Amino acid sequence: VPTFFGVNEPILFGAPIVLNPIFFIPFIFAPIVNVWIFKFFVDTLNMNSFSANLPWVTPGPLGIVLGTNFQLLSFVLAVLLVVVDVVIYYPFVKVYDEQILEEERSGKANDALKEKVAANFNTAKADAILEKAGVDEEAPAQNNISEETNVLVLCAGGGTSGLLANALNKAAAEYNVPVKAAAGGYGAHREMLPEFDLVILAPQVASNYEDMKAETDKLGIKLAKTEGAQYIKLTRDGKGALAFVQEQFNN
Repeated sequence: VPTFFGVNEPILFGAPIVLNPIFFIPFIFAPIVNVWIFKFFVDTLNMNSFSANLPWVTPGPLGIVLGTNFQLLSFVLAVLLVVVDVVIYYPFVKVYDEQILEEERSGKANDALKEKVAANFNTAKADAILEKAGVDEEAPAQNNISEETNVLVLCAGGGTSGLLANALNKAAAEYNVPVKAAAGGYGAHREMLPEFDLVILAPQVASNYEDMKAETDKLGIKLAKTEGAQYIKLTRDGKGALAFVQEQFNN
């Protein structure tokens, strides 16, 4: 479901497709074929090209239809691209499926899964980063937010920002603080920006601070950026995240 709305990380890194030699050919070749087919429809069949700027979360097939202003050929193109991509990926998926099945039969898959789980849930590396940055895990946080505050956390694609948004919402419910947080991707924020009182930039998009500040200043919205170790800390410490929000309004 997330992939259908443009959040590709679960497939790219979960399957995985990235750094998976089996999927290298379709991963490179399928988008090229899609562009060729689209160009054929536009140049040869006189279909409209894209005439609308759609949100990045618009599903691909629907985006083709909406972006070309509901031209009849766009419906044909959307179906055709899905069929072509399935045909391109299918033999490689079968090979990968056989490989995984063989690993399951031999018992190697379970050992590999245990190693991945152990690596992913080992917080030693994150703890070392926090310690090096001088971040105190037990630092007290005072929260005196009394008015309803809407916070928008932005990252590159809307995934990492969800970690901090969830931490804020969970802590707000636990400590009965009137804070509501939402996550989004930088570049897809402009329409919903007026709904928020504070925007927090995750480390991936912190370099856009000055451009973002020009937008938030026009609307009277507070803006804050975070660094790597600081962001990790905030996602793991909901109370501290609430204190960070309050701090932005005290400055």
